[in-house]
Amino acid sequence: MKKSLLALTTAGLMAVSGAANADWSATVNLASDYTFNGVSQTDNDPALQASLDYSRENGFYAGTWASNVDFGEDTDTEWDFYVGKYYQLDEKFSLDAGIAYYTYHGASHSDDYNYPEAYAKFGYASDLGQTEMNFWYSWDYFGLDVDHYIAMVGHTFTVAEGHDIRISFDRSLSDDDNKWSWDGKNGYNHYRLEYLTSYKGFDFNLALEDTNMDIDTADSRVVFSVSRTFGL
Repeated sequence: MKKSLLALTTAGLMAVSGAANADWSATVNLASDYTFNGVSQTDNDPALQASLDYSRENGFYAGTWASNVDFGEDTDTEWDFYVGKYYQLDEKFSLDAGIAYYTYHGASHSDDYNYPEAYAKFGYASDLGQTEMNFWYSWDYFGLDVDHYIAMVGHTFTVAEGHDIRISFDRSLSDDDNKWSWDGKNGYNHYRLEYLTSYKGFDFNLALEDTNMDIDTADSRVVFSVSRTFGL
């Protein structure tokens, strides 16, 4: 289970990076699978996702993001909210920090899964590309009163104008595997290799990813997505 943003991947969220000249932007994304750190949130099926973002020149942003999900019961929608601020510390270093709240819908019990999450994302730009160190923390993961951590390192580099490659590694940890675990363990690793490009206003992402878990929703897979962002 679960996403990020929120983004989310995606993290310096699109409120900052997309539609730079507009205070408001909206994005629609169609993906062959909705994976969060390598784990499918849609039972290996496609996802239709959308976001609405507001940003200011001082780096403040806020937004909302939604997707279909399938956890094997009646919960069918994830709807998230986030607010944060992006700091360009100098020519090379940046910081994106904020808080997100994940909500779930579709069944009478779905809101039991709701939870908050704080994040901090550090960026370093050089001639070799963009390097990231990102961290997420929830003190009530999936409403289970358990601490949950994610740490990620990633690097994006350009292979030709308009064509980028991103490599990332992240680890998820539960503070109490009696309350939350993956494949019977308190943590797991996730690896992802992505190709990113754009064409006529559409953004394309082709990713190969895998985890060290032996479950059907977290095995090796190729994920393809196409999105379009509109300034409002």
